[in-house]
Amino acid sequence: MNSLYRSKRRKVLLGVCGGLSEKFGISASLIRILVVILCFVTAFLPVALVYGVLGAALPKQ
Repeated sequence: MNSLYRSKRRKVLLGVCGGLSEKFGISASLIRILVVILCFVTAFLPVALVYGVLGAALPKQ
C-alpha cells in the first residue's frame, strides 16, 4: 500500500489534495471541492489547521 504524500504534479497550494487524489484514485478537483465545502461548513479554521499540518508533515513525492 502506498503511503500518503504531497504531490508535485497535482499541486495548487501545498499538494495535499493532489496527494490524496493519487492515493485514493479520485479526481483532485473533487477533493478540492470537498475541502472548500468543509471549510464553509466548519467555519474554515479546523479544515485549514488540518490542511496546514498535513502540508508541513507529509513528504513531497
